[in-house]
Amino acid sequence: MVYFLQLLNFLQARVRELKKVDHSSHTATILLVGIPNVGKSALANSLHRIGRISAAEKGKLKHATVSPQPSETKNITGLKIASHPNIYVLDTPGVLPSHILDDEVCTKLALTGTIQDCFAGEKELAQCFLSILNRSDEYKKWAKLSNSENERSFADRNIECSTSSEMGMKRKRQYPTDHTQDFVVHDVRRTLFEVISSFDGNVEDERLIEEEFKAMHAAFQVPLESEHYAQNKIAAKLLNLFRTGRLGHYILDSIPRKL
Repeated sequence: MVYFLQLLNFLQARVRELKKVDHSSHTATILLVGIPNVGKSALANSLHRIGRISAAEKGKLKHATVSPQPSETKNITGLKIASHPNIYVLDTPGVLPSHILDDEVCTKLALTGTIQDCFAGEKELAQCFLSILNRSDEYKKWAKLSNSENERSFADRNIECSTSSEMGMKRKRQYPTDHTQDFVVHDVRRTLFEVISSFDGNVEDERLIEEEFKAMHAAFQVPLESEHYAQNKIAAKLLNLFRTGRLGHYILDSIPRKL
């Protein structure tokens, strides 16, 4: 929230400077433009909320639609973010070049959800994420999850839930098929760590990704009725956890070192 407030103060200062130049008393409008699914709507909502609080204005807050799916914003939405001077921010639908010739750029855009998964394929995108994970140090942070004291089966958890209910304690019901629940994410992290760290070979070997997909069947509790269905289901769950930050944070572009 501090960063949003700093940004809002910066925008207000710039608008005041501009008004001194042209002596204008008109309302200032800021246009948010960018590729799909990078947080334009979330930024607009945050600035709107903080601006209303700072100005002590009353009334119902407006909200730009926010979704993890690309192309959710269909129309231009105006939100007031400051008074004295009055400043509005316009949230706009995402835009992309009509042609992107670089395959690597397309893959990165699809991996972050900027392009709909159907254009690239969920399984291919999940494999791309796993290759990034395998080459990173992110999975090493999950080493502690592999300790024997932390390893508990789904059956153990069910017993624990039933025991706690008998003690009169209310706990959140656990659904093994809901991959967003903490205990499922815990198992996914632990499984990925164990598969990567025990792999006897180069982490860039495609066989490692195959091993990870096989191990995800149990972690995600995906039935083995159809291999094609199961792999697509696993891929969709992996992508969701990656995009929501549940499997770590990654920089997809190489950052040049400062000289």
